[in-house]
Amino acid sequence: MLDHPSPPLSPSTIPMDALSEVLQDFRLSGVNYGRCELRHPWSIAFPQQQLLRFHFVSQGPCWIHTEVEGWQELNDGDLVLLPQGIAHRLASAPNVEGDSLKSCQITKLGSNVCDVLREGTGATSTLFCGSMTLGAHALNPLIALMPPIIKGCDVAGNDSVVGPLLAAMSAEATQPQMGSATVLSRMADLLAARLIRCWVNCSGASTTGWLAAIRDPNIGRVLAAMHRDPGHNWTLESLAGVAGQSRSIFAERFSAILGEGAAHYLARLRMQLARDLLAQNGLSVAEVASRLGYESEASFARAFKRVTNVSPGIVRRTSSGRTDMDFGF
Repeated sequence: MLDHPSPPLSPSTIPMDALSEVLQDFRLSGVNYGRCELRHPWSIAFPQQQLLRFHFVSQGPCWIHTEVEGWQELNDGDLVLLPQGIAHRLASAPNVEGDSLKSCQITKLGSNVCDVLREGTGATSTLFCGSMTLGAHALNPLIALMPPIIKGCDVAGNDSVVGPLLAAMSAEATQPQMGSATVLSRMADLLAARLIRCWVNCSGASTTGWLAAIRDPNIGRVLAAMHRDPGHNWTLESLAGVAGQSRSIFAERFSAILGEGAAHYLARLRMQLARDLLAQNGLSVAEVASRLGYESEASFARAFKRVTNVSPGIVRRTSSGRTDMDFGF
């Protein structure tokens, strides 16, 4: 059962684009962003973090090292996306060791934008680097499917806006004006969203799994509805109505594509959202329970522990309320 019965929603009232519903959290979660001007030789390590990272090479030399791919040379105009925030290193050459960040001058241009300068006599590398916090309740399924490192030259060619957007970001950071921090933050949001969308569109014709689900016109509408309003009093009947299918056909199709029933998917979605609200927003357990449509704090706590194996009170007490961003991003 999916909570208590409620009137079915008309398919015409539900957004058609499931991916848009998933990506809507980008702007809400925020971006930390920096322009880096570094003189060779330099090397900077980026530790593992629970944030999406991206690096754009306006001017090299620049190399990136990951445990998965080893050293890879980045050319002028290359953009790298690291969806899971895996540990990696950027350097002007593979043989440069140490951490050059300590010798950099970092100037804040706003609450979440900075300029990083390392003086010297070697060749100049100009980079644009950032970290982005993501709404875990919406993006976890997609991020988990993405490769640990994506080079923009592999996907940006399929989106004619990416190139001009990167050029605009470069110009804004090079000649900051009033409001530049906000403008850069919004453009970085857009950049990451378009790169992820481009990757989704180029990721083959899988017939099962989350990517297949958001591409399916019927199941995609249901996912969009769930992500748009996870606290709604959804029932199997109302979800089937959103999909425009009978209960039996919808239930069979949903399970065949996603490998789990709609009730189980909705429960996980709600608990992922609940974990975020408890950890980052500082809401009480009762407030989170009410926001997600539970009739009582006790029923919510039971559902939360069943899905996450930990009580909501423990999550609320042990979370810091924010995720630290290394390297000022």
